[in-house]
Amino acid sequence: MAERDTAHDSASAFATARRAWLQARVTELSEELSDFGPQLHPLVPSDLGDQRLVNALALTRLAADEARVQPVSESVAWLKLLIPNGHRYDLAGAVREIRSALTAAEDPALWSWNAEGWEELVLALWRRDRALKVEPSRVDDELVSRWGVHTAETAGIHHPERAPQRHGLSLTSLAGYLAAEAEPMGLLTQAVLSQADVVDAIEDSLAVHEEALQSAGHLEFLTEQRLCAERLDEWCEKHASGASEATGAFLEELSESIESYRDRVVQPVIDSLSACERALFDTTPLAEPRARHEYLAEFLDCVGTPAASAGAEEALDSRIAQEAGDRTARDELTWHGMRGSVPVWYHIVTSPQERAAALAFSGAATSSAIRIHADVVGPEQFDLFDVDWPDAPDGPEEWYPEPGIELRYSRHSVTDLCELLALAALGHARLEFLVQGADGDFVLLRSLRAEVRPGDASDWARGALTHLRILLPNVGDLADVIAREDEEEDDGPDADADGWGDPDRSDSPSDSGEESAHQDSTRTTGTDGSGGPDAPAPPVGGPLPAHLLARVRAILRQAEDSATTPEESETFLQKATELMAKYGIEQAMLQGDDPVSERPADRVVEVTAPWMRECKRLLASIAMQLRCQAISPGGKANQHRVHLFGFASDLHAVEVLYASLRLQMLRGADTADAEHRPAEEDRRAYKRSWMFGFIRAVAVRIGEAERAAREESERDRQSDTADVGQGRSVALVLADRTMAVDAQVKSRYPKLGKARRTRFTGSGYRQGHTDGQQADIGGLSLEDGGEGEEGLSA
Repeated sequence: MAERDTAHDSASAFATARRAWLQARVTELSEELSDFGPQLHPLVPSDLGDQRLVNALALTRLAADEARVQPVSESVAWLKLLIPNGHRYDLAGAVREIRSALTAAEDPALWSWNAEGWEELVLALWRRDRALKVEPSRVDDELVSRWGVHTAETAGIHHPERAPQRHGLSLTSLAGYLAAEAEPMGLLTQAVLSQADVVDAIEDSLAVHEEALQSAGHLEFLTEQRLCAERLDEWCEKHASGASEATGAFLEELSESIESYRDRVVQPVIDSLSACERALFDTTPLAEPRARHEYLAEFLDCVGTPAASAGAEEALDSRIAQEAGDRTARDELTWHGMRGSVPVWYHIVTSPQERAAALAFSGAATSSAIRIHADVVGPEQFDLFDVDWPDAPDGPEEWYPEPGIELRYSRHSVTDLCELLALAALGHARLEFLVQGADGDFVLLRSLRAEVRPGDASDWARGALTHLRILLPNVGDLADVIAREDEEEDDGPDADADGWGDPDRSDSPSDSGEESAHQDSTRTTGTDGSGGPDAPAPPVGGPLPAHLLARVRAILRQAEDSATTPEESETFLQKATELMAKYGIEQAMLQGDDPVSERPADRVVEVTAPWMRECKRLLASIAMQLRCQAISPGGKANQHRVHLFGFASDLHAVEVLYASLRLQMLRGADTADAEHRPAEEDRRAYKRSWMFGFIRAVAVRIGEAERAAREESERDRQSDTADVGQGRSVALVLADRTMAVDAQVKSRYPKLGKARRTRFTGSGYRQGHTDGQQADIGGLSLEDGGEGEEGLSA
């Protein structure tokens, strides 16, 4: 815990920490523009000062436009002002590209409920930086003429560390403030806050808040001082009971001084922070906002990317059009969903009167047009808009035939509860009216922003969070539960409506009943259904031959045997991997001079719970080492699916290895949890971190086995060839196959997003790596995409 002895030092350190944090966040946002907007990034002008600030501001403004449900044309309008000769470029396409990518954004600054706050902050940072280089009047002119800001005066930035000065005070630590009030108070405070148990408790609490604070050191200082005040208050209350009259009076005076510190020093600083900083700070101290943030962060991992047409003017997302057809077949006209971090309400218009009302609807919170029902709170808060239909002055007859637009959220659905949290966090939803044309196709009639009353939203957020904690006490299980809910929906009469399903799919990657222990681990399907017009052509090269497959299975069974030592298990696994890698390489060499004789194949693997996300990571890691690619298609309905691309022999090797290693990973995690987990550590956090270590280790081993097989094949080729210069080398043949797989992936997924960074808090990584490879490579962080462990998200 850092001690700040003087007010000057505290204020200076706060300002320095804030400046460093803002610079780091601007740099990150600037880099994200190149990731999310490769079309737009080269067009951003260089004549407006610091390029990082300009890039960051362009990205945050586009994110805020998406959050506000602004039409693409409005974003294009200010981009044309910003970019010289902007009318010559396809800015609409660039905006749609970025908005689509934002749905998978890991950075909380780009989530809808944070986007406007970050736009405001970065705009103020740009204005302050620009004013240091040009005349202030020119800065205000550029805000209007280049950035399209209507009121330049709103783009100001505060200096929170100076805020307490209106009370004649400076920003300081609690100990420093009380020492200035009275020396005895300062000495007592120093003694209490220096106790080992108090220091540990405060540091533990800070660690809990660390992720929500997003490395903001200045906010950590405020959080630390508030925690110190709470601990000192508790100490005073504990010792006041039974104390002498003089001691009681002194402790009461100390408590009043603590409260004065909160009101006169800390609170003015908090009030002067930007909106996005206040949002971070307000999340950290209380369990409820922090839990809501955790559930929403996990939920956004389960939200899919919209189709390329989703951002087009007067266009309807193809997946929503298909959903509308399915809903119409079930006589359902209204439903809710998510588009990235923006909640969306959909309604199918069925009459001329309803069409006219939809075109006239302003989007304001009104019970006459929209009714929202949920069973997550008591009867007094049944409807979000607190509607009284019979007596409403603007009753439903003026808008829609009863029952109007009705949206229902269930407390028994984790997905519904998370969507309610998102609705409350943003405060409005995108409302899309759909109509069915004479040809039966659905089109978008109108899209607008529909407001939610703040009081209602906060009540619903509390109710949704309460029921989420009941249904799902451990937020790490969210993806698995949502996948199970999707599977239950898919089992209904409209199963496989998303086009991935296959009624003839195999329940196992193998073709015999010997692997019954693995039969629930994966299911494979064709890309677009079995035998459909868009299904991939069957590959020329078949799977592993029966004799080789039988041998590999026998070796893997030995590796999985609980009586096998870790060293023996490693040997067996390496041998099985070498056999399959060698076969794949031999097949490649046989076809090397005739590359068209075998084409890349693809298949969809369905990964089931438990530990679905970790199993997907394992599958992607194996695929990468065996010259295949694993893509997460995205979307709630595809959370349990991985799309594999590669040549047939390699794909089959991936599936066989995955079936074995998945079983070993799940068994090993249970064993490590029982034998090595510290008693005070959360069980799920430990097992999850153990799995990351295990996956990293086995991926390295598979890669080494594949390289050994490649070298052996090259030696065999050279010894069997009279003239070494004749024939193509193993490396060239495999490079050609890799390029062919890459081309297939790009044709199927032209816009791939970066995989999210994976964070974990458990201490099991080292033990998992040791169990996976009997070696400790150190390091406790994993970067998705850096080593291809989790593949890419489409």
